[in-house]
Amino acid sequence: MPVSARKRRRRTPGQIARGVRRRARRLAGRLRHAWRRSLQLRVVTSTLVLSMAVVVVLGVFLMQSIVASVLTSTEVSAVEESRANIATASGYLTQPADSTDISQDGTAQGQTVNPVDAAAKALTDRSGGRYDVVIFNEGSVGEGRASGQVDWSSIPALLRAKVQSSEEQSLWVQTVKIRYIGAKQPESAWVVGGRVNGTYEIYHVFPLGDEEKTLLTVQQMVFGAGAALVLLLAGVASLVTRQVVTPVRLARQAAERLAAGRLEERLKVRGEDDLARLATSFNEMASNLAVKIHQLEELSQVQRQFVSDVSHELRTPLTTVRMAADLLYEGREDFDPASARAAELMQNQLERFESMLADLLEISRYDAGAATLDLEPVDMRDVVLRAVGDSETLAERQATRFELRLPNEPCMAEVDSRRVERILRNLLFNAIEHGEGKDIVVTLGADRDAVAVAVRDHGVGLKPGEETMVFDRFWRADPSRARTIGGTGLGLAISREDAMLHGGWLQAWGAPGEGSQFRLSLPRVAGAPLRGSPLPLVPPEVEMRRTWRGHTTPVLTPAPAETAPRARENVDAGAFDAE
Repeated sequence: MPVSARKRRRRTPGQIARGVRRRARRLAGRLRHAWRRSLQLRVVTSTLVLSMAVVVVLGVFLMQSIVASVLTSTEVSAVEESRANIATASGYLTQPADSTDISQDGTAQGQTVNPVDAAAKALTDRSGGRYDVVIFNEGSVGEGRASGQVDWSSIPALLRAKVQSSEEQSLWVQTVKIRYIGAKQPESAWVVGGRVNGTYEIYHVFPLGDEEKTLLTVQQMVFGAGAALVLLLAGVASLVTRQVVTPVRLARQAAERLAAGRLEERLKVRGEDDLARLATSFNEMASNLAVKIHQLEELSQVQRQFVSDVSHELRTPLTTVRMAADLLYEGREDFDPASARAAELMQNQLERFESMLADLLEISRYDAGAATLDLEPVDMRDVVLRAVGDSETLAERQATRFELRLPNEPCMAEVDSRRVERILRNLLFNAIEHGEGKDIVVTLGADRDAVAVAVRDHGVGLKPGEETMVFDRFWRADPSRARTIGGTGLGLAISREDAMLHGGWLQAWGAPGEGSQFRLSLPRVAGAPLRGSPLPLVPPEVEMRRTWRGHTTPVLTPAPAETAPRARENVDAGAFDAE
């Protein structure tokens, strides 16, 4: 037996049920997707449902009217004919039961005839097969005479009681399921009953078989006409909707191509209706947009060229000023105190100016698309330690301490170590600037596909919406707040460009009063897509407080970091290493 056949036989009912549910969910998902995306499908379906509702209501009303009309006319005809027949039958039922049969020529035949049988025969001869007759004699133990093999016992007792208690000229009508003696099937019929000569009951049975066949035919015709009308309305709705949806779909496709950068995309204008005016307006918008984009591109190119030229041109005079400032700074001990202080200030500002110039040159390289990576496999723990070491002096001046949470095993990744170190230095400088002297937590995590570094401070934090603005050039959360440690305002912007150059993410989280956290996520293999980060963007203790908010159970908070004048490594932080 093939292996595939054995596997199919081994499937349990639970597995089959799960497979059916998966297919049903998949089909339902496709239908929902088609319903959301297709305007024409929604319009046609809505028209179809509403048309079906209208046709059903009208069909039910029409059938009820037809049935009532047919049955009413049949009932009126049956009552009139029954009234005439009862008058005829009364002549036979007044004769004695042992009367002699009289021929047509008036001679006696010598035979006795029962008046009930004679009346039944006379009424049956007049019917022409349109109805049958049932006659009861109240004095004959309830037995009756019936024509046409009608089972006289199918006359309801309730109807007989009404007839027996009524007056001579009163007639009672009721719809009854009549049974027959023999192979003939029961059928519905109008039964009209009345009293004759005080002792006889005559019931005329008018079968409704022909009327039922007629009503069934009418019902089939109404159903067929309604179905055809619904389909016709759906086709009309589809045709009309297509005339509207097709231009809208073409406009949507043109807008997508325009958004993709094909600024020459235009719509064809046909006619002078609203859709034609929409196409004309779209074409005018696309033309104006193309002109504006071209102007902005030229302006951006001029700005980038200006920044690049100014940055390069400033290097030569800056070198000369730098040489003179170094001479003055080295000989400041021979100056008076005011001159010596001026030499120190000039030296500090020149260093800041050089840093700003270097950042402007780096930004100009990114704008020109000339930035490249020098990739090599490195241990991210070493990169973090070097960045922290470069920031220790500044942290000590601000009375800030670092807490390192590094995994025990190497975290190898293919990165440009120089650029990654610059990202981390900018993040650390920013945390020192806004950390208000509180501890800064640096966490390194890794999984199979990515590495991540999170820098957490407990300072002023970020307001809602500032998580993306913080990476804009020269942006400040509080414009009135002066930079206490220098900086150019381009550090985070350059850091984001460095992260994107690696194919990674640089994200920020913050909340007023809870500090902020910046997370750098990079793929471990250069060029691999980044699908996730091994570290959370929101700090775990903040997430825990949000989860337990409103509960009486106390929230656990991290233990305070030990005091030390320099950065330290938490060797117990192996728990932060991703699984």
